[in-house]
Amino acid sequence: MLAPGMEMQLKKVPGFCDKVVHCEELVGYRAVYRVSFAMAVFFFLFSLIMIQVKSSKDPRASVHNGFWFFKIAAIVGIMVGAFYIPEGPFTTALFAIGTCGAFCFILIQLVLLVDFAHSWNESWVERMEEGNSKCWYAALLACTGLFYTLSFIAVVLFYVFYTKPDACTENKFFISFNMLVCIAVSITSVLPKVQEHQPRSGLLQSSIITLYTMYLTWSAMSNEPERICNPSLLNIISQIAAPTSIPANVTAVVPVVPTPGPQKLQWWDAQSVVGLTVFVLCLLYSSIRSSNNSQVNKLTLSTSDSVILDDTTGTGSDVEDGEIRRVPDNEKDGVQYSYAFFHFMLFLASLYIMMTLTNWYSPDAEFKTLTSKWPAVWVKISSSWVCLLLYLWTLVAPLVLPNRDFN
Repeated sequence: MLAPGMEMQLKKVPGFCDKVVHCEELVGYRAVYRVSFAMAVFFFLFSLIMIQVKSSKDPRASVHNGFWFFKIAAIVGIMVGAFYIPEGPFTTALFAIGTCGAFCFILIQLVLLVDFAHSWNESWVERMEEGNSKCWYAALLACTGLFYTLSFIAVVLFYVFYTKPDACTENKFFISFNMLVCIAVSITSVLPKVQEHQPRSGLLQSSIITLYTMYLTWSAMSNEPERICNPSLLNIISQIAAPTSIPANVTAVVPVVPTPGPQKLQWWDAQSVVGLTVFVLCLLYSSIRSSNNSQVNKLTLSTSDSVILDDTTGTGSDVEDGEIRRVPDNEKDGVQYSYAFFHFMLFLASLYIMMTLTNWYSPDAEFKTLTSKWPAVWVKISSSWVCLLLYLWTLVAPLVLPNRDFN
């Protein structure tokens, strides 16, 4: 919907560009809202339908695992109908719902990230204890140093490009506060009391959380409405590439600085690319780890013990030539994950993709343009604080609740 040339086709939809001044720029964003709305509605309805499905014997389980033609037809039908929804309160309400849903999905990403950080450190520490300790210790040290170095560079760049001496107070607070909290969390992770209860907690996890916190801080500042505090990536690159000194025999020419105005809409900016990359990596990690990691299983409401199919069942030796091979049903006694929560996750993911592709922009009062708004900034910056609190809790929880098992 955001591809070049699509706007000419979208403008043909009756009433889709009515009362819109810059339809060529906005029509792609409005189309993304409609498509994401259809996906969100479909998955939310299925999450309600699949509540309390306990086994494949439930008739609703066959709908979840089959009927693909009808389900795809339903999605396409909802999408087509969404394009004919009149503009007005619809987009404003969908922006509010999308903001809340995307925030919830960011929290799920944070849980996966913290689990990934701990799993990575535990894996490398185990290999270091098994043998060749110097090699694995060097790898741990190199990765930790790299992540902290990138975080430090990010903080410096934030102060240079996203703050002004007499302005951008919010950005100064965001950068300074998150930097101090990251330092505090890093120190906490290596305290003797924490190490006593969490022997494998260390700076590798803290460096990963610190780097991700810097990303969330940058993502929040990239949505600020004030253009002076939110330069585009192209402006930052041009400032870095600009010459810092002028030769004596060259007459200096003062460039004309354009007045900050509305940001030109583009879907491929750095924030969207990084956001979608993190989204894909989290989905891949959850898919890979959910089969053998209890913490991720708890997140997805999966059963603790997965049913393993017998390798000899349905093998080629039991299937004659030309006969269709059938996959046996291994969920007759109980489903391996919550069908309802599965669809609810996809509902939140649809809203997150919608907000990411539209850069968290919202329509103005007259629907003439899409602009950044402060709610998107606070949603993202608060998610960075939740990330730090979540990681801090994983460090101090064994001290606060010594009688519970946190393995």
